Amino acid sequence: MEQRTPPPGTRRPGGRTARTRAAVRDAVLTGLTEHGYPGLTVEYVAERSGVHKTTLYRRWGGVEGLVADALDLAGEDGWAPPDTGTLEGDLRALAREVRDSFADPAAAAAPTAFVAAAFQSERAADALRAFYAERFARCEAVVERAVARGEAPAGTDAGAVVRAVSAPLFLRLFVTREPVDAALADQAAAAAVAAVRAGAFTTEADTGTAAGTASPAAASPAAGR
Repeated sequence: MEQRTPPPGTRRPGGRTARTRAAVRDAVLTGLTEHGYPGLTVEYVAERSGVHKTTLYRRWGGVEGLVADALDLAGEDGWAPPDTGTLEGDLRALAREVRDSFADPAAAAAPTAFVAAAFQSERAADALRAFYAERFARCEAVVERAVARGEAPAGTDAGAVVRAVSAPLFLRLFVTREPVDAALADQAAAAAVAAVRAGAFTTEADTGTAAGTASPAAASPAAGR
């Protein structure tokens, strides 16, 4: 079978190379925060990271590869979704985490710049899409636990539920540029929970099964509280 060489910046090495990769990632984050994607240059990353620009071009290919790898590296953390014991509690915690991530302008600068870069670079868009796909995949455990507890109908689309929680928050953050507070985060979570209980996220093929297997608690407005 033909062995393909991965794109620049996609390897996951260890030791000194890992430290180099982390230094480059930090420089990219700082550059995005200070200058945005249009102002980020290989020369800036080289000066900030201490890695020669020839090495940067050879291993990452340019600014697009640097941004993509910074997102790739961010996805290698040990983050796990909350486990409060109820679907409502878990989704509320997720929504508040999104809100908290963007509440501090300094902390929000880098992730906001990543989103902006995705509108200007197809490679950055692919990397951002992969980052969130992996994040949402981790969050699906929240819904799977709820189904097992009888809080959600069998056949509930876990990925759709966790996206529904963050969607109204990201709309305000990145489209309408409206403020997002804890009350709005709680509202987004409550709306998602209500939709889950109503079977809005249950696939059509599973509707009959879900209706017959969901516990009485799953249909009760007080379930999970």
